[in-house]
Amino acid sequence: MRVTRVLADLRVADIPAARDFYTGFLGLGTEEFDLGWVARFTSPDSGASVQLVTRDASAPEDPAISVMTDDVDAAYAEAQRLGYEIVHPLTTEPWGVRRFFVRAPDGTVVNVVRHHR
Repeated sequence: MRVTRVLADLRVADIPAARDFYTGFLGLGTEEFDLGWVARFTSPDSGASVQLVTRDASAPEDPAISVMTDDVDAAYAEAQRLGYEIVHPLTTEPWGVRRFFVRAPDGTVVNVVRHHR
């Protein structure tokens, strides 16, 4: 799998309540998107990003990180071949991503995703 980006998915109770800390204090001033349950904030200077998540909209568990790849279908096939636990099956979501969740051997849930262009 070719990883193109990795983001921390931070669990928060309320995205609007957390927004000022991440945008004001940390300077992640650009809100790339906000779906209500997940929002991404990025530094306009460095491109550093974080995603805030209240709860995942369709998966049974929340991921700790999101790993972007250019071939999510191949990554899914490889995860299955290696026998990793699939937490959320390969799905094209209504908000424009194709993704699956896999549990790492240490228990961490990872969102492997490809954004449609």
